[in-house]
Amino acid sequence: MKQLGTFLLILVGATFVIAHPHFNKKVTAQLPGGVEASITYQTVPANEEHARNAEVGSFVTPRSPRLTLSGELKVGSTTIPAGELIIGVVKNGPEDWTLALYPGQLGQGQAPESSKLIKLDSMYWKTEDVIEHLTIDITPGHGRHEGKAVLTIHFGTLALHGSLS
Repeated sequence: MKQLGTFLLILVGATFVIAHPHFNKKVTAQLPGGVEASITYQTVPANEEHARNAEVGSFVTPRSPRLTLSGELKVGSTTIPAGELIIGVVKNGPEDWTLALYPGQLGQGQAPESSKLIKLDSMYWKTEDVIEHLTIDITPGHGRHEGKAVLTIHFGTLALHGSLS
């Protein structure tokens, strides 16, 4: 019996040693106009298969990453309220995605009210390198978003950014 206990202890210990870590991350940036933006998320594995199988029109949010804004943002004709918003993407087609924010809470598997989704002016592209884990950041934009602050999300070979200024 003692040997079985020792074996189980070694097995559990080895599992923790070789288990792939996932980190809780927080990214904070001062946006143009003085609004502080914080992103909190977990570095979950990129799952392109899940993204490919999502229905057109669906809001996909891997573990509900959060964007918290200290003040309201006005981006063109879109108003993004202060407070906490869920970060996700809306599938428009097989190779067409839009970055979107959802004010409020969602339970696991719960679909958002589509009328509450805040769709950002987004750019989607595929990367040559595979991003193995979800990565979210606030970065300077490029292309038509040059000179703007953008929310950037990478997973697998898929990348998007949406304008925050």
